[in-house]
Amino acid sequence: MAFASEEILQTIRMVAVEKLDIRTATIGLSLLDCARADASETAYLMRAKLRRHCGDLVPLANAVAAEFGIPIVNKRVAVTPLALVGAACDPADFPLLASALDASAKELGVDFIGGYAALMARGATSADKALLHALPHVLSSTERVCAALELASTRSGINMDGILTAAGAILEAARLSAEHDSLACAKLVIFANAVGDNPFMAGAFHGVDGPEVCLHTGISGPGVIARAVRAHPEADLSALSEEIKRQAFRITRAGEALGRTLAARLSIPFGSVDLSLAPAPTPGDSVGEILEAMGLSRTGVPGSTAALALLTDAVKRGGAMASSHVGGLSGAFIPVSEDTALMAAAAEGFLGLEKLEAMTAICSVGLDMIAIPGDTSVETLAAIIADELAIGMVNNKTVGVRLIPVHGKSAGEWAHFGGLLGRTPILSVRGGDSTAFVRRGGHIPGPLQSLRN
Repeated sequence: MAFASEEILQTIRMVAVEKLDIRTATIGLSLLDCARADASETAYLMRAKLRRHCGDLVPLANAVAAEFGIPIVNKRVAVTPLALVGAACDPADFPLLASALDASAKELGVDFIGGYAALMARGATSADKALLHALPHVLSSTERVCAALELASTRSGINMDGILTAAGAILEAARLSAEHDSLACAKLVIFANAVGDNPFMAGAFHGVDGPEVCLHTGISGPGVIARAVRAHPEADLSALSEEIKRQAFRITRAGEALGRTLAARLSIPFGSVDLSLAPAPTPGDSVGEILEAMGLSRTGVPGSTAALALLTDAVKRGGAMASSHVGGLSGAFIPVSEDTALMAAAAEGFLGLEKLEAMTAICSVGLDMIAIPGDTSVETLAAIIADELAIGMVNNKTVGVRLIPVHGKSAGEWAHFGGLLGRTPILSVRGGDSTAFVRRGGHIPGPLQSLRN
């Protein structure tokens, strides 16, 4: 894919003025051939394969970024769900396998490695249960390992037993990492309709239907879109949608061109470009700022869901025009702690848990990087997760949940995570009791529209 001279000039401006970056270059790698009954042997083979296929990711990504003049903020690896790789091992060995992934990530110099994962929408195997049992220890004791659990899908319904167990694991991980505002919970995403080509952490894993190895890129660009919206203050919403679509086209072109170049240098196939607008906790790099530039006084006021619908659809349309390899989540992220405008709206009371849940019917990921009181009960936490997964199940879309019950802190206090994870006010959780409903357990069936064959 070649850039025209005008596109090069536009890209330079997007980087210099509008904070365009490639948020992540993520290698997806299958580890299925590393599976052995002996966990030590499995760990050895995993590390050797990661070194062989991913050893050049960081230096080559840095070189390509310098060549294009577009920063690549994160370099990451996503592997086959570990519940599959470790299924033949002793159930007690999942922490050992997770430690091997963590050691590999440090050796490779990547920011995170995803794939401590299990696909449990229909139910759990003994390996899934073992992985989940070890989850609090793994999240709190490793530095770069990220985890994902698929607990619902449109086809399979919602695994309520799995959600309740996962909620307990989240609260334990929060306790174990209390001195860091329960930061361990930020490394876990619970999904409905998980996808295997998502390059973004914490939920990335390499899908079992993917190739042996490939490269995915995840672009950013909220600043580019926000600047374009501000430049058209008199445009009606149809015209505004067209302008956002044009900008998304430009961003996607840049992201795919860089990704294909990097994949070629790594001698691996290019997978997909995720065109999600991924914010960062710095002014000018915010999805909330885009919504407010459209005419909202604060994100969360009436009209916010409609504005997000316009934005998400226009981004998808522009990206689909630019590339035939759009994948991952692709739309707009609304992680409260990672977006300065969302953070301010939450602190001022405009953006609460219920409004965020409504907006997730539109956006790409779901309830993301939301801090809640540490004394939230396991049943209430499970009910919040179930509500969000129900939105994904019924609407046949991917949603995720990344909630952080901050141990020892209450609503109105602040949680500080640092770096790209930012900081956030702790949101209140509606009172009442869901215990009897959640404790029924079992399975919520998939919706009727899932019977398509």
